[in-house]
Amino acid sequence: MKLKLVNIQKAKISTAAFVKAFCHHRLIELDATAVHADLPIPDIISGLCGNSWIQQNLRCLLLDSASIPRDSRLLSFGQLTGLRILSVFNVSFHSEDLADVSQLPKLESLDISNTLVTNISALLTCKDRLKSLTMHYLKCLTMSKSQILAVIRELKCLLHLDISDHRQLKSDLAFYLLQQKDILPNIVSLDISGGSYITDGAVELFIRQRPAMQFVGLLATDAGYSDFFTTKQGLRVAGGVSMSQISEALSRYKNRSCFMQEALYRLFTETFSMQVTMPALLKLVAIGMRNHPLDLPVQFTASACALNLTRQGLARGMPVRLLSEVTCLLFKALKNFPHCQQLQKNCLLSLTNSRILVDVPFDRYDAAKFVMRWLCKHENPKMQTMAVSVISILALQLSPEEATQLQEELFIAVKELLAIVKQKTTENLDDVTLLFTLKALWNLTDESPAACKHFIENQGLAIFIHVLETFSESAIQSKVLGLLNNVAEVRALSSELMAEGVVKHVSSLLQSKEMEVSYFAAGVIAHLTSDSQPWRSRGLQRSALLQDLYATVQNWPSSTCKMMALVTYRSFKAFFPLLGNFSQPEVQLWALWAMYHVCSKNPSKYCKMLVEEEGLQLLCDVRERSGADPQAQQIAASILDDFRMHFLNYRSPPLC
Repeated sequence: MKLKLVNIQKAKISTAAFVKAFCHHRLIELDATAVHADLPIPDIISGLCGNSWIQQNLRCLLLDSASIPRDSRLLSFGQLTGLRILSVFNVSFHSEDLADVSQLPKLESLDISNTLVTNISALLTCKDRLKSLTMHYLKCLTMSKSQILAVIRELKCLLHLDISDHRQLKSDLAFYLLQQKDILPNIVSLDISGGSYITDGAVELFIRQRPAMQFVGLLATDAGYSDFFTTKQGLRVAGGVSMSQISEALSRYKNRSCFMQEALYRLFTETFSMQVTMPALLKLVAIGMRNHPLDLPVQFTASACALNLTRQGLARGMPVRLLSEVTCLLFKALKNFPHCQQLQKNCLLSLTNSRILVDVPFDRYDAAKFVMRWLCKHENPKMQTMAVSVISILALQLSPEEATQLQEELFIAVKELLAIVKQKTTENLDDVTLLFTLKALWNLTDESPAACKHFIENQGLAIFIHVLETFSESAIQSKVLGLLNNVAEVRALSSELMAEGVVKHVSSLLQSKEMEVSYFAAGVIAHLTSDSQPWRSRGLQRSALLQDLYATVQNWPSSTCKMMALVTYRSFKAFFPLLGNFSQPEVQLWALWAMYHVCSKNPSKYCKMLVEEEGLQLLCDVRERSGADPQAQQIAASILDDFRMHFLNYRSPPLC
């Protein structure tokens, strides 16, 4: 390899590894921004200077936020005689080091922001070659304003000057700079963000006297409101007055947390009623979050901006990858600031966006854990409704293994959700929160024996019987029966459903005019009656239930029903014992009817599931078994024939 450009930003690399890997190459640029403390700046310089070619030809060296041991002496930048660009932002860099650097014969660009420099007079040494000087937040300067301006006045080659500062420090250096007429004649870019007493008039006059100017930084100042800043051809402004100024600020100040926070706050106010999708802005918000993970004001304000930029239908126009990155950054912020309530609210609100919740890749396990814990905080009803709606969808997206790992959260969530159902039923209030809560419980218990057990242990059956006695809406009945189906599938718990009150209510709903209600009631009956052992003392009742089940399923239409869009299955395994139960064709018939219709709705998903779970042989057994129920055989044959081409995508013939 012949490396010329090396970027080891934030890398964890030792001095020995750095020297061995890079210092024998003919490097012209090195970016060691925020490199790990195992590779301090003195060792970087020493390693580079060990190569005479690098000494003379290295042009660019970026050491922002790199470390320097406390016992280090003067840094030996002077040996790198080819340097044109040097950045030591946020480094323990002193006035003596500046004096050394100023001697570099080719130096053109220097960034000494947030260093320990107390005196910049050494810059006079390179006044005839320095074109760019950045000294943002030079908090240790001991020079008077007139002394600083005297040095700047001599830097006649400067094209870019940055003397921006933190707003709370109320620096007036920029105010006095703008009054000077004989200063910076060739300046193209001036950054005075955060300066005090800055007015539109003063900035406009300064720029008019220097018509070549292309950029001015005015964020966190009182300037930027004049029409001049929008009409001046070719002038870019980083400020907080308009969307263009804010975008420029977010782009320019992505590594400065003080300005990032200010720009995000301005963005939040500007986008509160946003109606246009703006992916470029959301990307800048994501960069701010990624660059300042431990800065709470930045994370909090960014989360609010992300909400504004993705609310309602705006997320539909955003790239999935960008939405995924923002969502992952939100969860990272939650881990870093677990006690910030508003940050948690913003994250929860973002998850209520159906585009994000359904289409966007992110860690569903972490999300479910967060929302389940949030549910227990007894927040206001609106937030509670949102948490419940998110759980109802996330529950179906968890794998059985992930659900098993959430035992503690699952127990608490089931208990809290049942408390909500009980309260709503007592108040006779069938609002959206009740519907979301029933759906959440239904989905949490799907393929989860542990959640079903928690449901039984927390008096779930008594609460659900009360629901059926209180409400007659089919939307409520179908969700109640859907959950009871999940419990009935767990053989160890199915006997709990044989209580007289449960069987009575479920059997009465078999004849419901609403197809989905009748379907789920039949599912509960099919699972409960498939095993004759628990019914030994109630044989007549079981026979009557089976007879009603058979009559009900026979009366269902053979064509696909719209209601089946409501039904999804993670697995067909709970159906297999029913398919193999030739002594009770009634339960076979329900299982086959259900399988046919979900395959009709989503053949690619369910045909693949049947093949992978080895359910095709069971269908063949039903079709070919002598003495099997003719209607059951007909449906089994229809499944095998109608979806034959789908099955062949996942296995070789013959199917049986």
